[in-house]
Amino acid sequence: MSPTTLPAGPEHGHVTFLGAGPGDPGLLTLRAVEALAHADVLVAEHEVLDVVRTHARQGVSEVQTDADPSDPGTGAPQLTVVDGASTTFGAPAVRDAAHLVMEAARGGRRVVRAVTGDPGLDAYAAEEMLACAAAGVPFEVVPGIANAVGVPAYAGVPLRDAEGADVRFVDARTASDRCWTEVGASDGTVVVSTTLDSVAAAAGELVSAGRKPDTPLTVTIAGTTTRQRTWTATLGTVAQTLKQAKVLPSPDGGRPVIAVVGERSSAARRDQLSWFESKPLFGWKVLVPRTKEQAASLSDQLRSYGAVPSEVPTIAVEPPRTPQQMERAVKGLVTGRYEWIAFTSVNAVKAVREKFEEYGLDARAFAGIKVAAVGEQTANALIAFGVKPDLVPSGEQSAAGLLEDWPPYDPVFDPIDRVFLPRADIATETLVAGLIELGWEVDDVTAYRTVRASPPPATTREAIKGGGFDAVLFTSSSTVRNLVGIAGKPHNVTVIACIGPATAKTAEEHGLRVDVMAPEPSVHKLAEALADFGLRRRAAALEAGDPVTRPSERRPGSRRRRSST
Repeated sequence: MSPTTLPAGPEHGHVTFLGAGPGDPGLLTLRAVEALAHADVLVAEHEVLDVVRTHARQGVSEVQTDADPSDPGTGAPQLTVVDGASTTFGAPAVRDAAHLVMEAARGGRRVVRAVTGDPGLDAYAAEEMLACAAAGVPFEVVPGIANAVGVPAYAGVPLRDAEGADVRFVDARTASDRCWTEVGASDGTVVVSTTLDSVAAAAGELVSAGRKPDTPLTVTIAGTTTRQRTWTATLGTVAQTLKQAKVLPSPDGGRPVIAVVGERSSAARRDQLSWFESKPLFGWKVLVPRTKEQAASLSDQLRSYGAVPSEVPTIAVEPPRTPQQMERAVKGLVTGRYEWIAFTSVNAVKAVREKFEEYGLDARAFAGIKVAAVGEQTANALIAFGVKPDLVPSGEQSAAGLLEDWPPYDPVFDPIDRVFLPRADIATETLVAGLIELGWEVDDVTAYRTVRASPPPATTREAIKGGGFDAVLFTSSSTVRNLVGIAGKPHNVTVIACIGPATAKTAEEHGLRVDVMAPEPSVHKLAEALADFGLRRRAAALEAGDPVTRPSERRPGSRRRRSST
């Protein structure tokens, strides 16, 4: 039994002090995910809750410990707890975090106290641990990636190399004069945790303590997230650099930053090592107008390119109005009516699978029937059902591509001449006509209906029309029509990417300029094409000596921010 699954005590419960890392949810450890899956209560600041709640079980109570907004000087956490049923957990009173943790653990609850970074380096969790120990509440610690280690790694600033170096970590908020004197006298790397508007003061402390004003310095805000920005300067020029970049003075001046001081922060090295901020779509807000199930894998791919996907369903899938035709066809599968069944979408697989489950059938009912599938995702959906497709187009993943490989009907080798084609109610007739021409009889059955989804929230509609998105991916003509219908036409600064010529034609008919076309009709190829567009756009800006900006920063009234490359 691992420590994270130890049973809680009947009275005192159990507390796990968990490091949630600098901000990238992907940096959570396996131990952290395990602990979250068994938690009854989460105790954390708002930003940390956003990182960890995905891995918590449904119905877990959440305790937010942000400082009292009415008294920003106190820094005292307050109880703002909402559980899965949207009811308040406990009394909303201002208390310190240690009391919140122990109160949450009462009655044998398993509590996860999540902190940013690492519990031992970034948070003052020791006091809470001592309070648990004094009260007899058992606890454990799950380390996390410290801010001072993770943020420089994402900024392209290695803290050590083969030559070795002395690395010092300084919290500017609590550093004493003696601390500044010691790190100032050293020629090693200094990692300073501070705030944006206090960076210049920290740099001044180091210069006063003996560091040369021309010592390289990097400053990173929102590290490890797609909002990350890094500036390269020196101890003597950092104030001027931040002023010229128009980030100071700013209401964001109190936001935490990580500053790295030393030769490993030089601009020349960072230009080569800045792997995160140089991703092809870094920071781009990309609209994905598909059903939620279909958008998931596409959004994951976009995140790998540094983008921030926003899923806006434009199509809702509903059962056919008259289910009898579908019921007869599924029964015909079992009784040997068909030689082939052809799936052209994941939704078609889902519709047949649901009918199978309704009748108590499984993949064994496909025995003796040849199965065709258009597209990798459709084939994968069939494999997940336990059915391996006999035919997937070798070329274009479309109805036309399927017809290229489909064998003509041969009465000698094909005992049955009929094909079952479960499709959407708005599907084109290309496949049906092609199969008939090859000598097959086709049962063209409406397996599901596609209807226009409800409009997205007003803020999303305004972002679409006002240029708040950097790109939008259109995966079918219907997504173009439906998005424009429920949310309006995307702004002209927004990059329009289409999956194929038919979709591009529909987009142009709606007054949109098509910037990107997938080399083949695949959502993953479409995402790759957009990433290639972003990469070429970035390279052109760098070659011209211009700042790297996102498309949305070109719209009138937007704040044109200088890139940190």
